[in-house]
Amino acid sequence: MIATDVIRRPIITEKANAGASDANRYTFEIDHRATKDDVKAAVAELYKVRVLAVSVIVRKAETRRNKFGTFGGGTSKRAVVKVHSDDRIELF
Repeated sequence: MIATDVIRRPIITEKANAGASDANRYTFEIDHRATKDDVKAAVAELYKVRVLAVSVIVRKAETRRNKFGTFGGGTSKRAVVKVHSDDRIELF
């Protein structure tokens, strides 16, 4: 897969920013077909850093109800990438 297709966007939340500053871990929303190896290669190519580990999380959508029945949004897939202690990713 192409690197720009694997990584959709970085996740900028309070918890993700704390992980980035404390443990050098960055969170990205990724394509649902991407594997850990795809994510590792894409982050290394796009941001020019050394990737040590990748963790993948699949988040299921909440089920909601209205007067017509139940429905839910799409699932999302996130990757938490641990980067070498000498490297940094400037997200903003």
